[in-house]
Amino acid sequence: MRIFHLVIAMMVLAMPAVAQSQFSAVKRINDRVITAYELQQRALFLQVLRAPGNVQETAMEQLIEERLKQDILNQIGQRISDDAVLGGMEEFAGRANLTAEQFTQAIGQAGVDRESFRDFVKVGLGWREFVRGRFGPQARVSEDEIDRRIALASNGSGLRVLMSEIILPNVPQLAAQTASRVEEISKITTLEGFASAARRYSFAPTRARSGRLDWLPLSNLPPQLRQIVLSLRPGQVSAPIPLENALIIFQLRDIEEAPATPAELAAVEYAAFYIPGGRSDAALAQAEKIKAQVDTCDDLYGVAQGLPEERLDRGSLAPADIPQDIAVELAKLDPNEVSTVLTRANGQTLVFLMLCSRTPDLGQDIDREQIRNTLFNERIESLSQGFLDGQRADAVIRDP
Repeated sequence: MRIFHLVIAMMVLAMPAVAQSQFSAVKRINDRVITAYELQQRALFLQVLRAPGNVQETAMEQLIEERLKQDILNQIGQRISDDAVLGGMEEFAGRANLTAEQFTQAIGQAGVDRESFRDFVKVGLGWREFVRGRFGPQARVSEDEIDRRIALASNGSGLRVLMSEIILPNVPQLAAQTASRVEEISKITTLEGFASAARRYSFAPTRARSGRLDWLPLSNLPPQLRQIVLSLRPGQVSAPIPLENALIIFQLRDIEEAPATPAELAAVEYAAFYIPGGRSDAALAQAEKIKAQVDTCDDLYGVAQGLPEERLDRGSLAPADIPQDIAVELAKLDPNEVSTVLTRANGQTLVFLMLCSRTPDLGQDIDREQIRNTLFNERIESLSQGFLDGQRADAVIRDP
């Protein structure tokens, strides 16, 4: 009998020690603690979810961040209703095609209690509400951003080209001079020789860079020009391509497969503002003045105000419908960039050409709202993580 009483006494004495070890602190974050029990529960929960990596380390990281989040939510006095938490639990369980009750029973069999699941969901809901309110205005997604995401998803690989250019005048009074220079350029077989000729003869702004263009996605070029470029070997010079009042000659410097290129274009929107005087000093000076005044194509409406309607031409065309000389210049531009290479009216009018936007061929089955939500959530996640990292840097995190 004495032995029986002794065993009972030992069990009673051991119970507080077990409870104490379960609920003792394993980490302190400011004035909050993480207990051994919470860490064990989260690690089990991650195992049930088949989370990759070291579940103990991941569990600790998650719990530290949750303590920081709880501090912020308490500071702003945010409260989450019981109904909202239950809805969040149903939403989470629904990812496994289960009800909240079924999910709770399933994780319970692995040793995860309902309250641990509930606390996990509650913090997540509160944080989601907070960051959407704080960072939502900064995370708005534009139509151009949706187009770019679709373009990248639509064509994961492709070609881009590195070229140099020489643009020569093609007007009757300079016909003999241009013909002589075309013949000279056609014999060039080196990159250095073409660069030298560009510096001497080209009237394009790229002459200051020896005619060198930056990498261009092949899909930016008009279809007829793509075939010409693809027929060249690196170092080879193209035949002269006639533009209005000009000839353009390309040298291919390199071609490579890019990890991601824009999809085929459905339309290109651009604006052309016409300046009398051709390539005279006065007309070019006016073009530079306008360039300093405008940031987007819309700004050209202010420049053209009070002038004859035909001075400003703006539209959106399929690539095949764009005049070749304009298409070639647009291929070199990013949205809202400007070219002043082209002329009209036998060289008497300077074209101030501005790329407004490119619209990729998106197909018919694209859910733009789903893409918008994805981009919005990605941006919210990035902004909120940066904010949380700042809070963590200022926090006192230590072992007990």
